[in-house]
Amino acid sequence: MKSIIIVIDSCGAGEAPDAAEYGDEGSDTLGNTAKALGGFILPNFAAAGLGNLHRHLAGMPPAPTTTMAYGRLTEASAAKDSTTGHWELAGVITKTPFQTFAETGFPTELIDAIAQESGHSFFGNYASSGTVIIEELGLQHLETGQLILYTSADSVFQIAAHKSLVPVEELYRVCEIARRHCNNYSIGRVIARPFEGDPGSFARTYERHDYAMPPHSPTLLDHAKASGLPVHGIGKINDLFAGHGLTSHEYTQGDTHGLKQTLAAMDSQSEGIIFTNLVDLDMIYGHRENPEGYYDGLQVIDSFLPQLMEKLGSDDFMFLSADHGNDPTDGSTDHTREFVPLLVAGRRAANVDLGIRDQYCDLAATIAEAFELPAPEYGLSFLAEIS
Repeated sequence: MKSIIIVIDSCGAGEAPDAAEYGDEGSDTLGNTAKALGGFILPNFAAAGLGNLHRHLAGMPPAPTTTMAYGRLTEASAAKDSTTGHWELAGVITKTPFQTFAETGFPTELIDAIAQESGHSFFGNYASSGTVIIEELGLQHLETGQLILYTSADSVFQIAAHKSLVPVEELYRVCEIARRHCNNYSIGRVIARPFEGDPGSFARTYERHDYAMPPHSPTLLDHAKASGLPVHGIGKINDLFAGHGLTSHEYTQGDTHGLKQTLAAMDSQSEGIIFTNLVDLDMIYGHRENPEGYYDGLQVIDSFLPQLMEKLGSDDFMFLSADHGNDPTDGSTDHTREFVPLLVAGRRAANVDLGIRDQYCDLAATIAEAFELPAPEYGLSFLAEIS
């Protein structure tokens, strides 16, 4: 038996009940994108039930019958970032949010400590979109050799450097040093952001690397690994869980690559968990306020759904969800506090309405019950509804 979890990074499905507390009233990544473009044509997502779980998708009315079970998950963690979203999908709720520095920048003593140990100096130190800040500071970076430091509304300490000036492995070394120091400030992730190209046409590469704090308690992945099951991470899963709970992993060069790796893993792995993150919707389109690109990215994933379903064994499950929203129409480059979709294929999952769930952990609880693993502290399994 296998369980395949595919996180469509940032694919929000309507403002969460507490969206106003996060400044995200009206956010609706899927709904607003569909409206902006005059409607979606996503035949496989439509058949699966995307228009059933989200009743306000232009061009996608509810299907009379669906090929998957469908519903929405509500985030219970006190955040709207990738780390806490993925942890919660794996059964761990974060009640105390990581510290953010969007308003103040990072403390001088933290930056000085990293500079002294790494041998590099930094400049920038403000909240910005990554593509914007490398255009603003990239030339100065090349001229001075200082590394670009920035953050966002999330708890992220991001370091950008041009590959011609700072080799990727050196940037990783600096970020490993930064990770140790950032632990003292409860910063969720340190992110290496390599880029290349010339002024006016700088481009970030897929050599990004995230250095997350480890989960504060055991996850579904830890329990599965301890029971002897293979747990394979695809994309940035290894980074988000700081390597915990995985028996193997591989990185991706975009969503098409990640989906092909998922198909290959479904062929080679006879049991256990395959956990995939598809990052393009968030990294390339959501943060860059590009609804047209966001739709293009959804179409890529839509085209792979039949192949993914065909590879499911009679006892397997596939779960498609997200970790947060990132509405590309809202005038902000930050994540949004939203419901996330829940689509489930396998066994008797077709045409089942799973409703609105109270926490992402319901997904972990369901997989834990299927594998007879310890249940997460929070979460209500829906295995009986889809088996």
